[in-house]
Amino acid sequence: MNNCLQIVKDTSLSYHQQVYSLAKEAENSIEVLNLPEGARELMKKDIICTLYEGNAPYRPRYIIPDYQILMEKGCRFLELEAPRNIWEATDALLIFYKHVPSIDYFPVYLGNLDTLLDPFVRDDEESALAIRLFLRHIDRTLSGSFVHANIGPAETLAGRMILEASTELNNAVPNLTLKYDPDTTGRDFLNLACRCALETAKPSFANHRIYSEDFSEGDYAIASCYNGLFIGGGGYTLNRLKLDNLAGEAVSPDDFLENLLPGAARTMLAYMDERIRFLTEESAFFRSSFLVKEGFIEKEKFTGMFGVVGLAEAVNSLLDARIPGDRFGKSKKADALGLKIVQTLDAVVREWQSPCVGCFGGRHLLHAQVGIDSDEGCSPGCRIPVGEEPDTMEHILQSAPFHPYFASGIGDIYAFEKSYRERPEALGDIVRGAMDSGLRYFSAYSEDSDVVRVTGYLVKRSEMEKLERGKAVINQSTVLGLGMRQRTKVLERRLRTED
Repeated sequence: MNNCLQIVKDTSLSYHQQVYSLAKEAENSIEVLNLPEGARELMKKDIICTLYEGNAPYRPRYIIPDYQILMEKGCRFLELEAPRNIWEATDALLIFYKHVPSIDYFPVYLGNLDTLLDPFVRDDEESALAIRLFLRHIDRTLSGSFVHANIGPAETLAGRMILEASTELNNAVPNLTLKYDPDTTGRDFLNLACRCALETAKPSFANHRIYSEDFSEGDYAIASCYNGLFIGGGGYTLNRLKLDNLAGEAVSPDDFLENLLPGAARTMLAYMDERIRFLTEESAFFRSSFLVKEGFIEKEKFTGMFGVVGLAEAVNSLLDARIPGDRFGKSKKADALGLKIVQTLDAVVREWQSPCVGCFGGRHLLHAQVGIDSDEGCSPGCRIPVGEEPDTMEHILQSAPFHPYFASGIGDIYAFEKSYRERPEALGDIVRGAMDSGLRYFSAYSEDSDVVRVTGYLVKRSEMEKLERGKAVINQSTVLGLGMRQRTKVLERRLRTED
């Protein structure tokens, strides 16, 4: 009750943020899950982290509706007819978004916006205005950290309008990804995206070839931070294994790889299955939601996401690497151990058959989780610790070997010196090189931009300054971003300068 009272009195929270926080308190007041043996102990040691999913799963963490159905058929539940023009299309989407839940009560996926809207672009001036107002509406109403849209890989008029409006508006929401394919994405369109990224920290760039191969059974989306999931499906749950804390229990690297890591991974997999069992068999969502009944999502296209963090710290601890040249990201021995850890995890996750997953052969997917605001001394996913990053191309080549194992998401963030704004094509060259090198996902921002990428989501520096002064802000991402900035120094990444 004291927590509820604190929430009610907190002047730094907006009304909707208070409602969200109070609902989470209610959800956590009950215990409904049958925890597998050993799970509670690993949770107490902060080795298994539930990422605040709550004690009673009543909706999937990430929902990826097939919005093309809305464009073609409308929605019976919401009494929406198929749109006939740009205004009806944007209006239908905005109405629909309000009814798509996620872990933080806002939709994490808004669709491949350019392909959804481009058929309705008939008058350039009118369409540009509609798209600009559409994006502004999203920023002001869908105030979650992980609201995400996609564009590409092919250039469209709607795609150009989205990038131009995003540059002009300079909003943190929605996050945006360009699906990049060198055979489909024109160089001018890539350069326009790079110009936008250097102004507003978006879009990021997804390697369309890699994702298309991994999701060959259907179409994929990039949602939330950088999560790869099936369109028409989603992610039931995302829990994470904190490799840094697990490494602290090991007596040797072999003990970690052969005993502790497989054991902890199987315990977390069993816990994920229990969460999914309750969600699919006992809670009402998949039996009552119009999203299911009208075919916007299908249970068979959902999977679980096995998150990992702290790989760098785990490696450095296991090798007792104290001098810079011996540490993860700088040492071949350290990088090799890191890759072996990931390969060991991949083998355990691949062999685990979940009775609740209907895609990927009944498997959960590995996910390099981006961290949370309470993390300290724990790097996201497989990233090199902030401040220790090598030169850009060396960094890309170091990261690339880890990317094939993380179909549901992995990525690195690169901060660039402001002179890149004058030559966005230089960033385009780096993006092309990164994709050719096997990078799955690439994010960039400029040193002097107001919108910056914290871990996987976007925040405004100006909004964080307001929050620090105790003033309420619209976007929930600002609250999380401020915590990350204060505890993990995420905005002190090594600055990339032109040679």
